[in-house]
Order: sequence, then C-alpha cells, then structure tokens
Amino acid sequence: MSSPDYLATPELIRSLDAAIAGKNVNELTSALRHTLCKLIREGLRLPDAIYVPNAEHYARREIYLSPDLGYSVVAMTWGPKQGTSLHDHAGTWCVEGVLAGSLEITQYELTDRDQERFRFEQRGSLEAGAGSAGSLIPPHEYHTICNPSSETVAVTLHVYGGQLTCCAHFRPTGEHWYQRESKQLSLDA
Repeated sequence: MSSPDYLATPELIRSLDAAIAGKNVNELTSALRHTLCKLIREGLRLPDAIYVPNAEHYARREIYLSPDLGYSVVAMTWGPKQGTSLHDHAGTWCVEGVLAGSLEITQYELTDRDQERFRFEQRGSLEAGAGSAGSLIPPHEYHTICNPSSETVAVTLHVYGGQLTCCAHFRPTGEHWYQRESKQLSLDA
C-alpha cells in the first residue's frame, strides 16, 4: 500500500526527520517525544477524517512513510472504551503522542517463558492526556492501551522505527501466564 503522504504536512515531516536523523535509539526517542509534545501544544491538527472513530475497533491510519529514514507515522483513533490486548511492537521502537482525549497505558515486563507460554507482570499504569508523549524501546515494549472514557474519542500519533505490519498479542491463560498469538496489522481508510 502506498503511503498517503498528503496527510503529513511538510512541517511535520521536517520536524520528525530532524528528531530522528543520525541519532541512536535512546536519543531519537527522546527527541521525538519532545518534538511531538511541542507540535501538539502548538496546535498540530490532522485532517478531520482522522478524528472519526471506527465503531468496530480502534482505527489505524498511515500518515507517512519516510523513504529516506525508514520510519512510519500512524494516527490511531480510539472510540470510547476501545483498547488493545497485551501486545508488543515486534522489536520496533515507537514514540506515541496524544493529540486528543486521553489514554490509559499499562506497561508489562516479561518475567518468564517456556516454549509455549509467556509470564508477564504489570509494571505500572498511567493516564496520558493531550499534549503528552511516551516511548517504547525493546525489550521494554509490552503494554496495553485503552481509551478510558465512555464518551470522548482519543487520537494518538505513533512514530515507529519502520512499518509495523505485525506484532504479537498475548492471550491470558491464568496465573500471569499468556499464550502468544501473531497478528497481522491492517490500516483503515
């Protein structure tokens, strides 16, 4: 699928390129967090269609794919009470900024595994509001995301270290143990 580059403004692309170029993963995720917070607080606005939720699931809409630096930008729209299961980012770093509404993000740590099961322990939960940004750097990438509101829509902007087309979801089986399931990620129009 070709990237709908028309959704990303030249200012957004220049700002993200500058935050990423020539930096190691810790430096670039820090720079991206600051860049996203600044852009959001200065009124970054995506096309109105991005703010319309999908009634069946949270929506993933690709905004930009950098031909030179390889990162991708995906807007996610979270209807009331929509969220994810426990998942990873397939070893890819990510910076997530909240454009509208708020999200509850719960982090998990992988504490044990055998051939078929994974054991996780919750390591903290936070509510991120508009104008905030956070990052996930493997191996600390296990988390859930949920729009805690029963009334308002939340919108986030995710910058990934590449195109995130698949990830692992973890289905609970009891006593903090989970079964890993591979999931292909799709994009919404």
